[in-house]
Amino acid sequence: MYNFSFQNPTRLIFGEGQMARLASEIPKDKKVLVIYGGGSIRKNGVYDQVSSALSEHEWGEFGGIEPNPGFHTAMKAVEKIKAEGFDFLLAVGGGSVADATKFIAASACFDGDPLHILSKGARIRAALPLGVVLTLPATGSESNPNGVMTNYDTHEKLAFYGRRLFPQFAILDPTATYSLPPRQVANGIIDAYVHTVEQYLTFPVGADLQDRFAEGILRTLADNGPAALSDPENYRVRANVMWSATMALNGLIGSGVPHDWSTHFIGHELTALHNMDHGQTLAVILPAMMAEKREQKREKLLQYASEVWKINDGDEEGRIDQAIEATRAFFESLGVSTRLSSYGIKQQHIPALIEALEKHNMIALGEHQDVTPEISAKVLHRCL
Repeated sequence: MYNFSFQNPTRLIFGEGQMARLASEIPKDKKVLVIYGGGSIRKNGVYDQVSSALSEHEWGEFGGIEPNPGFHTAMKAVEKIKAEGFDFLLAVGGGSVADATKFIAASACFDGDPLHILSKGARIRAALPLGVVLTLPATGSESNPNGVMTNYDTHEKLAFYGRRLFPQFAILDPTATYSLPPRQVANGIIDAYVHTVEQYLTFPVGADLQDRFAEGILRTLADNGPAALSDPENYRVRANVMWSATMALNGLIGSGVPHDWSTHFIGHELTALHNMDHGQTLAVILPAMMAEKREQKREKLLQYASEVWKINDGDEEGRIDQAIEATRAFFESLGVSTRLSSYGIKQQHIPALIEALEKHNMIALGEHQDVTPEISAKVLHRCL
């Protein structure tokens, strides 16, 4: 196991009825800006719950955050914050809203052009405090300091990070997810699953506990994922999915182990250039990445086959093949296609995707930094 330092300061408030805790989590002297997406929170009752909880606070709202949150939309929120004096941000939604709120929190305090946070990796030295009311389990953004924003002018999806961007708290009520459209539920499950795989399916470093945690998350998602679609108001199922998504990317399972993330970075380009859902890109790329890098990942692929999918019979090659196909079948069982052709993407589109990876310096990806543009092209061809 590698040396590591782990600290997660986000207070997680989990369970049905926990929205009432919101009032006590934000100081009364703070002027709160509630940030949300397309307005689904008005239909599912979450907006009313937040409004009631903030009845003794001074607060305003900013809606319209996109599923792939846009830089220019975030800048409109920053303008509102500076004009009206908000000093606490509350993200109400899924990972996109949480990511946007983090970026807004940093941009409101940034000395310079906030675009440089994305395009140049400018250091985030200050940020407004923020909290999250989670309505879509997927990204784990409710308890980590990371985010991804899209610059629609340049068709770029760019990541950012800052230790000051950990939410102070996150409220996770599984009942808030009951009314989600099946497509969003499926995408969220896949996102959480692949987050876990990116920190697990690399090479062994003797991190037994991290492996057991990761395998538990993967097995829990595989067991509960289809039921989350067929029985949407099953509290046990939704609670397990929500908690798994949070635990997949709060830093715990990734401590002391190598990381991959090549599937995510290639997926970002598919989203930016072809407007695919993030979860869809991951479902397409991961099985192909497993197949392409099977030799480098052999030991962990065999462990994955045994511990997650209970595949123990046959020779090594056969077990690896079965594990890859089990992964693909799981994603397909959620109604998400694992082939680029299903999304209208053909062989002639691959060179532009590789060019975008090169532009963003994604030329040495993976746990061994050996996923070159040439390897990325091979992976994409496998996805067709």
